[in-house]
Amino acid sequence: MDLIYGLPFQSPERFSHSVDQILQLEPDRVALFSYAHVPWLKKQQGAFAAKLPEGMQKFEIFRTGMLKFLEAGYLYIGMDHFAKPGDELAVSQQNRTLHRNFQGYTTKAGADLYGMGVTAISGIQDTYAQNQRELAAWQEAVTDTGYATMRGYTLSGDDRIRRSVISRLLCHTVILKDEVAREFAIDFDEYFAPELQQLEPSRADGLVVLDGNEIRTTWLGRIFIRTLAMVFDPYLEKQQLHAKPLFSKTL
Repeated sequence: MDLIYGLPFQSPERFSHSVDQILQLEPDRVALFSYAHVPWLKKQQGAFAAKLPEGMQKFEIFRTGMLKFLEAGYLYIGMDHFAKPGDELAVSQQNRTLHRNFQGYTTKAGADLYGMGVTAISGIQDTYAQNQRELAAWQEAVTDTGYATMRGYTLSGDDRIRRSVISRLLCHTVILKDEVAREFAIDFDEYFAPELQQLEPSRADGLVVLDGNEIRTTWLGRIFIRTLAMVFDPYLEKQQLHAKPLFSKTL
């Protein structure tokens, strides 16, 4: 079951009622997505910008849903996913075999992901490719060439290391430094010295534990785990996202 929080006119009380109805259906998994307000991409969204819950009100909507799912016995997998204890997502996380791709959390680690539709992104081994964003261009490309790829990217060695680190944090809520060091033949503390320094404020806020061989999120930190993972992504600063936002907010 997919739920979106942060929608126009939504409130904690209204969302609580929606979650109660969902719980009666007893889904095995729930994805609790944050509404992405991107009027620079979707101009029609600008019409209801004044009706959106913001700041602490939006957080309270998320908190309302999270507490209800936890009280109903669901496990918080991370970011936006909840699952019943016996579900394969929960089991995979316990076994540290959980994976995350563009569709969310999955047990299919190592599997290629082929995106077919407009704007879809494919992840094939160490390459990514995105399809045309506009329907007319997508149709023309498929008709003329048989595929709709607009652009692609091959990961560098540094990209692969960082992808692995970010994936470990998002999926397992812990990074074991020696595992990464052995897999990529690096000195973790030396390689990620700037990132470890950037995590110090989060440690002071009680979001993450930096202890010897481990980087482990706290329970509170799991709510903000996407923000913690962003520390290891150098492209965010290079793209100057603060000056020109491209994506949805982390919460």
